Amino acid sequence: MSLDAESFDILLPTLQRFVNERLVPAENHLEEHDEVPADLIEAMKEMGLFGLTVPEEYGGIGLSVSQEVLVNYELGRTAPAFRSVFGTNIGIGSQGILMDGTPEQKATYLPKVASGELIMSFALTEPDAGTDAASLKTRAELDGDHYVLNGTKRFITNAPRAGAFTLMARTGGPGAGGVSSFIVPAGSPGLKLGKNDKKMGQRGTKTCDVILENVRVPAANIIGGVPGQGFKTAMKVLDRGRLNISAVSCGLASRILDESRRYARDRKQFGKAIGEFQLIQAMLADSQAELLAGWSLVKDVAQRFDGKPAHASDPDISMRVSCAKLFATEMVGRVADRGVQIHGGAGYINEYPVERFYRDARLLRLYEGTTQVQQLIIGRELLRQD
Repeated sequence: MSLDAESFDILLPTLQRFVNERLVPAENHLEEHDEVPADLIEAMKEMGLFGLTVPEEYGGIGLSVSQEVLVNYELGRTAPAFRSVFGTNIGIGSQGILMDGTPEQKATYLPKVASGELIMSFALTEPDAGTDAASLKTRAELDGDHYVLNGTKRFITNAPRAGAFTLMARTGGPGAGGVSSFIVPAGSPGLKLGKNDKKMGQRGTKTCDVILENVRVPAANIIGGVPGQGFKTAMKVLDRGRLNISAVSCGLASRILDESRRYARDRKQFGKAIGEFQLIQAMLADSQAELLAGWSLVKDVAQRFDGKPAHASDPDISMRVSCAKLFATEMVGRVADRGVQIHGGAGYINEYPVERFYRDARLLRLYEGTTQVQQLIIGRELLRQD
């Protein structure tokens, strides 16, 4: 699945202009009001951004992974909340249906996702089960032709906007094999949302708890129609999601580096631009080298991802995805820190973008698998290989 080269060569510059001319100028409004303006959301729908990864047969654009990371690099060059409006929807929110859903599930949900009519969210994390996803406690008990769900999901991105959730619940015994993946409509009786989380950064993104109290879901809403496959679905979905977070991290690092370069050229100390001082140049150089290394890694893994059989699981590629997630998200944290340092005291004032990007970048090392989880995945796979 990929968009033809000619069409993609039109899409990418169009997106770059949209980021530079519409999204970047709206960053201050976003930071102040904690909300993405409605006119920008409508513009995103008109551009087809809600259907970037949905196949053309369901009304989407159908990007390959290699094309998707290029798009996410550009989207990473502005506030993360703009991408969050549709990124979760076309990523971890709906990828489970695309990868493992039945033909009926795909035909029902994917066209609505692609048009922006339906916002989907991914509900895996719980108060006591985040990193250890196989130990989740949300239960789904079979009652006739329905399952009854009880439990709480935590830090669920786009939950306040969602029309449906890809939600993991335990239908069987302990461990990964007892987990199933459900499509749960947001309006289901017994499903409630907690208050919006107040976060360190990433203003404009919406996260909250999802609380399930005797929520009845048709058995036909199990993704793929087979219980016990939910953990495998979640892990495949997270592989692609982690790679896109890596691309966003590289895009954000490039924006921070651009802001730092401009400031180093313009800011004067001791009668000359601070960029003429070698220690400032050293920080810029370290950021540039790390950015190029991270971006090269992301593109390489994306090409390998596209080369594997569709929707198949590949432990070696999963390990490489974790390498990209680990390196790129840690890298953007260092670039953001240097950006603040180059700006000096001004970097601690929210008048300059590096202040908010410093806060925004911190979350990238946490969600969709912390740095430490990526280390465990990499180490375990290396020890398994001959």
